[in-house]
Amino acid sequence: GVVLLGTCIWEFAASGGGTLAPVDPPRQLVVGGLYRDVRNPMYLSVTTILIGEALLVRSWQFLAYFFIWFAAVNLFVLGYEEPTLRRKFGASYDRYVGSVNRWLPSLGSHPPFP
Repeated sequence: GVVLLGTCIWEFAASGGGTLAPVDPPRQLVVGGLYRDVRNPMYLSVTTILIGEALLVRSWQFLAYFFIWFAAVNLFVLGYEEPTLRRKFGASYDRYVGSVNRWLPSLGSHPPFP
């Protein structure tokens, strides 16, 4: 999970020209790297980390925390992140959404994105 998260952060900087920080968001729509296979690889990376920690400590409370966290992430993605990206990147984001799944990686071929 940590390696995947680092890869996503690198892609934000290299392709998007920005960071995770709200004060310096990517200036370009990031659709390469892990983002070619799933729209939210950063959240899935954190998901992998949290599930791994839950298994490591064998805690049902930690697993419950994960489900609460994932529900909150869904609300954030649906209520803020996707509408914001749609306003900022318009038709190119719509094409991206039409070709790449939100949560489940699609490992097949993808059309090129602008």
